Amino acid sequence: MAQSKPKKPLVLRAPKKKLTFEVKAFLYSAGVSKRIVTFSKGDIIYSQGVTARHVYYLQNGDVKLSVVSKAGKEAIVAVLGPGDFFGEGCLAGQLVRMGTATAMTPGSALIIDRAEMVEALHDQPALSERFIMFMLSRNIRIEENLIDHLFNSSEKRLARTLLLLARYGSREVPQRVIHNVSQETLAEIVGTTRPRVNFFMNKFRKLGFIKYNGSLQINSSLLSVVLHE
Repeated sequence: MAQSKPKKPLVLRAPKKKLTFEVKAFLYSAGVSKRIVTFSKGDIIYSQGVTARHVYYLQNGDVKLSVVSKAGKEAIVAVLGPGDFFGEGCLAGQLVRMGTATAMTPGSALIIDRAEMVEALHDQPALSERFIMFMLSRNIRIEENLIDHLFNSSEKRLARTLLLLARYGSREVPQRVIHNVSQETLAEIVGTTRPRVNFFMNKFRKLGFIKYNGSLQINSSLLSVVLHE
């Protein structure tokens, strides 16, 4: 009678760890940490028309991206916060900046050389995944902004802008408080006049949607303005 072969011992394998991009580890890796720059409110990080050679990773603070037409009219196309990339157009062959990046608050950013960023995206799968997700989210936001401007009133656009600036709807905990954003800036983002912004801000305050206390506090009840048909 043939003897059965002994069974191989069961080997328990540890589950594969999920790849995560450790931002701090990347920031302080060799040759990178020296490129961290700080800026004050109103500083120009880069200007429209200059050579595009770097990608920026915003560590803290808020930055607005704006474009000026040949006629001299300025439009704000995006407002960015901590954890956002900007200036990524150079990765797609953009030779000059299509717009201007201006600091809305004090903060800091990591400047990553184009070639270094390309290499990091190849070598760091988690970084590549994070960067792709950011770009997809940015594209979705641009589409939503376009639809917002085409179909919604200036009151709804202002309410949505305030909620986005307060980071409602983000995966991370929303900050709910907005610092150092003038009504002129809000008017540029929304695409209306400052008097109209002032009128709606007073209306929101009286209804309890927002509160002024040295800074601007946004309440979740402001969502009712966006959702109201």
